Amino acid sequence: MEERIIELIENKEFIELKKIINETSAQDLAEWISDFEHCDTAKFFRLIGKDKAVDVFAELDVPTATELLNKLSDVEAVSLIDELPADDATDVLEEMPASIVDKILRNCSEDTRKDINKLLKYEEDSAGSIMTVEYVELKENMTIQDAIKQIKEEREESETIDSCFVVGKKRKLIGVITLRHLLFADKKMMISDVCDREFQYVHTNTDQEEVAGIFQKYDINIMPVVDSEDRLVGIITIDDVIDVIESEATEDIKKMAAIIPVDKPYDKTGVFETFKARIPWLLLLMISATFTGKIIQSFESELAAYTVLTAFIPMLMDTGGNAGGQASVSVIRALSLNDIEFKDIFKVVFKEFRVAIVCSVVLAICNFIKMIVIDGVSTTIALTVCVTLMVTIVIAKSIGCTLPMVAKKIGFDPAVMASPFITTIVDACSLLVYFSIAQMILGI
Repeated sequence: MEERIIELIENKEFIELKKIINETSAQDLAEWISDFEHCDTAKFFRLIGKDKAVDVFAELDVPTATELLNKLSDVEAVSLIDELPADDATDVLEEMPASIVDKILRNCSEDTRKDINKLLKYEEDSAGSIMTVEYVELKENMTIQDAIKQIKEEREESETIDSCFVVGKKRKLIGVITLRHLLFADKKMMISDVCDREFQYVHTNTDQEEVAGIFQKYDINIMPVVDSEDRLVGIITIDDVIDVIESEATEDIKKMAAIIPVDKPYDKTGVFETFKARIPWLLLLMISATFTGKIIQSFESELAAYTVLTAFIPMLMDTGGNAGGQASVSVIRALSLNDIEFKDIFKVVFKEFRVAIVCSVVLAICNFIKMIVIDGVSTTIALTVCVTLMVTIVIAKSIGCTLPMVAKKIGFDPAVMASPFITTIVDACSLLVYFSIAQMILGI
């Protein structure tokens, strides 16, 4: 499609191009713009009708939206920001240089500027940073008829009108009412008499991951956000939460692979940026792995007496690392879903211990048979390796399940304690266990 678009732009076949644009959804147009590499995205974007252009821009990922905004003129950029929902506009402006942000905000409408500045003051990854300030707010002393009239007047400026929020004195949130209830209620009744006073809400400083958990737990599509004095300041909708879930999952996956998370998609990240994201952990893991080498050096005499032991070191280290990785990933996921807490650590360790025993016995039996039949080693060597294997798996799973829980307790992201980090620790432990058991069984 990119080649076709480029061809149409170069040949100035704008009628055909606009026909394609009109027949394509905003989501698909946004996907095309994100994938374009050699197309003049600004020229293509200008061909989209104004109303649809806003919808398309709102669907773009932040790096692509920022890049496109830089290509547009100041007038075009300001016009677009003015039309965007405040939360989407804020996401884009946060990624831009301060000088450009100042210029855009100076030329925006007063309402837009006020809304964006309000959102920019909240901490990144908090409920306040992902909420929108475009919603319908109803006073508790309004009648149903007046409320419906207000909704009709504000429907274009609001993110959603499916649910409206009721405030009392000093704008304190007291309830929520759906459009369905409003339509079927007696027009003369007061809002305060029909609104639902049992509802979920979050504060502006609530972590966005916690917000996503509340949406999932209570199966809701919209939730109000209040300040420290319980005054309504915004709402969070399900589309924002889906973005949060995707972002948090991507961040956890990268951390579990020992990569520093970056906001840009893979195909938008340059070689040097990718290098910077990966090299710190690679250096740390390389340096920490030198302890493994030191352990092997300290047992050179034992290895010289039984050189066959060397052949089984990779298998023991890999199996231990894999076992620890399985436990850590399971626990990290359970922590993120709030299935377990730090107080459950003994229950988790006991469960993983029992799993480790069963796994280690099965693996040890299979390995013992393989070493005798295929490798042709002596019974004592096979016994040494298999006992080490069993102990290593128990240690690995114990470390794998406890480190993420301890990390979360002291304020670190549990995902940091995933496979690469745990594998390094388990490697050192497995070697110490291996040579200790070899000394006891083989008498070296």
